[in-house]
Amino acid sequence: MVMPADIALPTAEQELWRYSRIGELDLGSYSVGAVTTTVSGDAAVVSHESRLALADVSVEAADVFEQLHALHTAPGTRDKASDVARGGVVRVGTSRGQAIADPILVTHHVHDSGILGFPSLEIDAAENSEVTVVERFVSGDSCRSLIVPLVKIRAAQAARVTYVAINELGEGTWLIGYQRALGERDSTISTSTIALGGDYARIRAGVRLVGQGASAKQVALYFADGTQMHDFRTLQDHAAPRTHSDLLFKGAVKDHAKSVYTGLIKIRDNADKSEAFQTNRNLTLSSGSWAESVPNLEIETNDVKCSHASTVGPIDDEQRFYLESRGIRPEIAERLVVFGFFADVINRLPAAAQPDALRDKVGRKLLGAAKGGAVVGGTGVRA
Repeated sequence: MVMPADIALPTAEQELWRYSRIGELDLGSYSVGAVTTTVSGDAAVVSHESRLALADVSVEAADVFEQLHALHTAPGTRDKASDVARGGVVRVGTSRGQAIADPILVTHHVHDSGILGFPSLEIDAAENSEVTVVERFVSGDSCRSLIVPLVKIRAAQAARVTYVAINELGEGTWLIGYQRALGERDSTISTSTIALGGDYARIRAGVRLVGQGASAKQVALYFADGTQMHDFRTLQDHAAPRTHSDLLFKGAVKDHAKSVYTGLIKIRDNADKSEAFQTNRNLTLSSGSWAESVPNLEIETNDVKCSHASTVGPIDDEQRFYLESRGIRPEIAERLVVFGFFADVINRLPAAAQPDALRDKVGRKLLGAAKGGAVVGGTGVRA
């Protein structure tokens, strides 16, 4: 891939990339190629025409990977035949008052190594409409590729949008992704991210509330093992009065895995009587695992309610002792504690995220891929 002369890769010394593994990326080893994208659901609301400008849904400056995404997905740079093959643009657009009963499922599958893909998803919900979109990212463990997905969400007045991102990438694939959402008056945006796969998986997620009474909920569950790393950077931007945002991210790391969370709540000077909450909790399940959590507040007005909280630490010894004192084996006790830790996140997930299947995947992650075995009753007990 030829890099534009005026674009330079970031470094871990930059605040936005602090603690990341960006120094390990050799962008020259990838070339733009095929990402197979399939879409199921109501075909009447799906198209492949980009209409939302990034400026419509974010005030954050585009970084180098967003610039590359724009270069390779801009109108005139693709032909229609290659759009879906490259993971081009999938647009979900509802009309006024329209409620889509069943979720729209968008799946991106990377089959080959050396691929650089730029999947693009737009969700444009008109006034008083309702839609749920599930986006899945899949690749095999032998695949060594990089995908740079971007989802842009706009919820018009009183619209209700539910978006679920599921990372099921193989252990050799990198993901550097972006979620941008804008909520207008009395709208509701719910975003959920489930991150279990990938080698290095990074999401930069921003929600901007520009209409009075708009609300947003952001939930994430992430679990890294081996040498995986999950990296989240979030923004809750309140730009109108009486807006509400609530973020809950929970993660676990084991073996030599790592995770990073940095988040900012920004309350602008015109956002009186707004409420914003940010919580990040992390479990370190092995002595070689590592997690970093950096919550932040930036408040420009009075008469608001805001809070942020973060924790990083191992399983509580008292919880482990309580279970083991009742005859539960240590490995089973650990799994029960981890499931309890994730319970409030899983309970907040929409049905489209398939919570029961997610419990099974977490159980398998706890068991370790090498052990195999069935997961029984959501506890990770081998059958």
